[in-house]
Amino acid sequence: MSARRNIVRILRNDRRGNIAIITALVSLTLVFVLGVGVDYGLAVDRKAQLETYADAAALAAVTPAMVAAGQTAAITKAENVFNAQALSLSGIDYNASGVTVSISANGNLQTATVQYQAKSNSILPGIMGSSGIEIGGQATATTTLAPNIDFYLLLDDSPSMAIAATQAGIDTMVANTSSQGGCAFGCHEQAPWNDGLQEDNYALARSLGVTLRIDTLRQATQDLMTTAQNTENQNGSTYRMAIYTFDVGLNSIEPLTSDLTQAQTEASNIQQLEVYSNNWLTSSYNNDDEDTDYDTALNGINAIMPNPGNGTRTYGDTPQEVLFFVTDGVEDENVNGGFQSNISPTLQQCASPGLYFEVQTGGDISAAMSALFNSAVQSSYLSK
Repeated sequence: MSARRNIVRILRNDRRGNIAIITALVSLTLVFVLGVGVDYGLAVDRKAQLETYADAAALAAVTPAMVAAGQTAAITKAENVFNAQALSLSGIDYNASGVTVSISANGNLQTATVQYQAKSNSILPGIMGSSGIEIGGQATATTTLAPNIDFYLLLDDSPSMAIAATQAGIDTMVANTSSQGGCAFGCHEQAPWNDGLQEDNYALARSLGVTLRIDTLRQATQDLMTTAQNTENQNGSTYRMAIYTFDVGLNSIEPLTSDLTQAQTEASNIQQLEVYSNNWLTSSYNNDDEDTDYDTALNGINAIMPNPGNGTRTYGDTPQEVLFFVTDGVEDENVNGGFQSNISPTLQQCASPGLYFEVQTGGDISAAMSALFNSAVQSSYLSK
C-alpha cells in the first residue's frame, strides 16, 4: 500500500508530463483559432469577389439594350453574367440556383436587384460541426428610362421652299430663266402660260435635274423615321410621329402613329404648294403670293396636340411632346424695310434652348433634323 502511495506521490510531483499535456492542448487550440481566422479571412475575400460579380450582373440588367428587350430578357442576362463568374470561383460551394434577380419599374426609373447565397469552404472541415461559412449579399442598379415621346412635324411647303437646294442648282435655274430675269425658284403653277411661260419652273427644274429645297425636306423627313426607329430600339422607348405641312393652311400628311415605316412611306407625299399662276392662288383668287400663313399653321397644330405627359411607364401617364417646326422663315406678306436679318434670331427665340438648327444653302437638312431629334431625346432623358 505504501509502495502505491509512493508511486502516486512521484507522479504528482513530476511536472514534466503536465507540461507536455498542457503544451499539446494549447497547440491544438492555437491551430483551431488560426484556422477559424483564416477561414473568416477567405470568406471575406470570396464575398467581396461575389459582390463584384453581383454589381456587374445588376448593371448588365439595366443597359439600354436590356431595357428595350424587356424584364424577362434582363433577368436572364443578369443571371448569366453572375453565374458565368461565380461558378468558376474556387473555394466556394455554389450552384446556378443561388442567384435571384428581380426587376422593378417606378415611373421613369428601372431597378435591378441581384441577390446571391453561397458557402465559403473551410480549410478545417468538420471542426465545430461546420464545413464552411455561409456568405450572401445583394447588388442594386438603377437606370433612368428614356421617356416616350410624340413628335409633331410642321413642315413648310410654301412656294419659297421651291428654291434650288444648292448654289450649283441656283446657278443652273438662273441661267435657264433669262426670260424671267433669272429665277432660282422652281415654282409650281397650273397655268404658267398666264405668265408667258410654256412650262412652269417646277417642270423646268425637273427637266434640268435640279434638286429643290422641298425635295431635301421630303428626304430628310423620311430619313428621320429611320433615326427614330433605330433610337427607340436602342433605348426601349416608344416614339410616335405626326407629319403636317403648311402653306396657306395646315395639311395632314400622316396623323400621329407609332408605325414609323408607314410614316416614312407617307412622307413621300410632301410636295410644294401648287398655285394657279404668279400672284394667283386659284383662278379666282389673287392673294399676291401670300402663301405662308404661320398663324393658321401654329394655331392649327396647337389644337391638334393634346396636353403632354411625362412620358413614363406609369399607368395613365402620356408621352412627352416635341414640335418640329421646319421653315425658311419667309412669310409672304408686305413688309416695310428689310427683314432677312431678323429671320434667324426670331426663329431661334421660338425654339427651346439648344433645339435650333440653321441650314445654309447646300446644307444637309437630313443631318440637321437627325441632330435636332437626338438633342430632343437627350434633353428629355436628362430632365428626369
